[in-house]
Amino acid sequence: MRIANAQLWVHDQDEALAFYTEKLGMEVRADVTMAEMGFRWLTVGPAGQDDVAITLMAIPGPPMMDDETTGQVRTLMAKGFAGTIFLTTDDVHASYDELTARGVEFVEPPEERPYGIDSSFRDPSGNHFRLTQVYELANA
Repeated sequence: MRIANAQLWVHDQDEALAFYTEKLGMEVRADVTMAEMGFRWLTVGPAGQDDVAITLMAIPGPPMMDDETTGQVRTLMAKGFAGTIFLTTDDVHASYDELTARGVEFVEPPEERPYGIDSSFRDPSGNHFRLTQVYELANA
């Protein structure tokens, strides 16, 4: 088995699409609207990593999700606790500078950690991202 897609809830698919493609530099993998179902399948992924995609899923309403559950999802997203995407890079400082120049607002700048250099940002819907330059660790 292999992971093909991971899903993130987003408040606005068009806003998310712009953020992920224009600011993070990801590519659109699929953008299909099924009007008869009121559903849009929207996926993006990192350039050069064609076998992985992130599904940018609009938060559904009834009958799929009741109003209380929708509110709970929105609350968790606002707090940055609806899931985390971990991104790695060979040079976190250069990636940080590039993303900052594109308008990504980091909540944690790059900092030295025992495992590497780590930073954090959130997307417009509140989803949490860690951007890390991982050190090579010797096998114990």
